Amino acid sequence: MTTPDLNLLRVFDVLLEERNVTRAGARLGLTQSAVSHALNRLRYTLNDELFVRGPSGMQPTPRALEMGPQVHAALNQLQAALTYPDFDPRRSERRFTVAAGSYACGVLAPPLVGRLAQEAPLAELAILDRAIDVVDRLDARRLDFLVGGVVSAPERFAREAILTETMTWVVARDHPLAGVKAVTLARLAEIPHAAITGGPKELRNPEADRRALVPQASWEDAGAFETALAAHGLTRRIGVQVPDTYSALAVVARTNMAALIPRRLAELAAQNGRIALIEPPYPSPAVEVTLLYLKERLNEPAIAWMRDLIVDVAEGL
Repeated sequence: MTTPDLNLLRVFDVLLEERNVTRAGARLGLTQSAVSHALNRLRYTLNDELFVRGPSGMQPTPRALEMGPQVHAALNQLQAALTYPDFDPRRSERRFTVAAGSYACGVLAPPLVGRLAQEAPLAELAILDRAIDVVDRLDARRLDFLVGGVVSAPERFAREAILTETMTWVVARDHPLAGVKAVTLARLAEIPHAAITGGPKELRNPEADRRALVPQASWEDAGAFETALAAHGLTRRIGVQVPDTYSALAVVARTNMAALIPRRLAELAAQNGRIALIEPPYPSPAVEVTLLYLKERLNEPAIAWMRDLIVDVAEGL
């Protein structure tokens, strides 16, 4: 089998990420026709369709999914070997990728985007979801950073606490508890709650390391509320389970329910006048928000610069 040239592999790599010929062409500076032509050449060389059209875009074949991480890693290694090590943020057109949940998108992303626009005006920031394959994407360098609650991680990852967050209960502004100065645990237990179930339960790459990332289960303050309830012989009423903090805020603003929310996000939501904050009537521990990335990537000047920028922005919150 003939080895495909690097230009074809680059097209394959970007198309695997975008799943759309037009968007891939825009990133590569190629026309849609040129991308399609390159894909056809690669199909012929590898004797595989690689991508088939589906209702949600170009869907990769099993062969494409199998070779994708290796191709991406090889291209990155080659680029690192051939690229001058200096990094000039004012001139760089680099694309940085960060996986983050709703909390980081609401609290950290706005000031980070503002700083990036000032200091690296030509760079691009892509904030992606925290899917279950986040470890694979980090290992393949398809993802630069993960921001969120990670309790532990394999040794190859750096895990830095960049924010310490406290928790607060929120209710609608017109809720009966909104005007109460000191809500008791019993009254809090009486009303239904919008419970946040959290993100992916497993974040692992079993082929690379059998130890998985262990994510924070949810924003439920490490079980402090449940412990306090049990100590007083109380039980909570869960009215609905939601996947993230923004969903909980939306439910609370329109119902008689309460939700336990990170304080910075709750304070932002309260600015619209529809949410009121209630201090937890029990000892509520702080929660760490962490930045995760491959340790070896700090050898890349662009990654080291972006890591410092994220940390600096977080320290200013």
